[in-house]
Amino acid sequence: MSVAANQLRTFLRIAAELRPHCRRDPALPVRLKATLAAHKEFGSRDRRLYRELSFTAWRYLPWIEPLLETASAEAARRLAWLCHDLPATKLFRAAFATGEPPGGDLAECLPDWFRGQCPEIFAGEELAAQFRRAPLWLRLQTTDVRRVTTEWEKNGWAWRPSLFLPQAFALAGEVDITRTRAWETGLVEVQDLGSQLVLESGPAASGQHWLDACAGAGGKTLQLARMVGATGRVDAHDIRPAALAELRSRAARARLPNVRTVARPDAAGYDGVLVDAPCSGSGTWRRAPHLKWTTTPGQIEAEAARQTELLAGFSAHVRPGGRLVYATCSLSRRENAGVVSAFLAGHPGFQIEPAARDFGYAADGGGLVIRPALHDTDGFFVAHLRRR
Repeated sequence: MSVAANQLRTFLRIAAELRPHCRRDPALPVRLKATLAAHKEFGSRDRRLYRELSFTAWRYLPWIEPLLETASAEAARRLAWLCHDLPATKLFRAAFATGEPPGGDLAECLPDWFRGQCPEIFAGEELAAQFRRAPLWLRLQTTDVRRVTTEWEKNGWAWRPSLFLPQAFALAGEVDITRTRAWETGLVEVQDLGSQLVLESGPAASGQHWLDACAGAGGKTLQLARMVGATGRVDAHDIRPAALAELRSRAARARLPNVRTVARPDAAGYDGVLVDAPCSGSGTWRRAPHLKWTTTPGQIEAEAARQTELLAGFSAHVRPGGRLVYATCSLSRRENAGVVSAFLAGHPGFQIEPAARDFGYAADGGGLVIRPALHDTDGFFVAHLRRR
């Protein structure tokens, strides 16, 4: 049996093991990682191959899933054409990418029920962007750009700067930024450009006191800390101790002493409160294609209810005249403009404040919808609200 044929046989076995979970487990990549780790005979290139084939199958699930058991040769042909051209996939692609590339309407590979949430991603450039490989965006935490890019050049990495944020850079291909000196010394952080635009659309001022209410591991916390500077402070709150532990480690590596983690936000009030709320994650479908099939309309409604509750609760910590920033990594109108509308209806003391910079994005319900195609980002939503 040829090496490529053995790769196909192994992938089909992995796919069969994971298939029962494809439409119900949002932690499917974790399940895949455990499956690959159980194969001690796999090298790093094998793991990259089967990970890429699995993610391709999830990305194009309606085009692949029906063929896995009944027409595996055609499934292999489609996978070979559709997977990304990487060193790990070259042999598989050379063996199976025969005939013409798969054709059809890419919209078939998005959940049709989501049209009512974000019709824009079902056509044109936005549809095409959903199936392009997402770059690795970084945020530099130094003004000495050459100190960082020189190391990338020595590694042979291709990179490009953002057109409008001097600290944002995209790396292409398969790179491990955590093995660089720039990472070890806190000169760079992994943060998607769309995530950076959330705060850059209405930057915090130097010297201000902010609360990051749903901080997680702290990507936006660190960005806020840079904005408010040494005379400002950012309090980071999250219900997950492990996430806050990682945040403290990242803040220490970035040498940001103006970040502190808090179990209870200050009652006196903050100049600004960021509610980067848990959400469906539909803005991350390029990187997490399995979420297209595990997310349901019912989950969207549940997320919106929780987001409305979080926004209402943390709004109490905004001082008079202060700012409340609501953000998600979702493209769902129910989770975005719908939540903002519901909040404003019940909180007349707040009003929409237009974004200071829109970066070319359109507003919806008073907030910016950051869709992937325009600047090659993940999808986000951000609304700025001012307390009267």
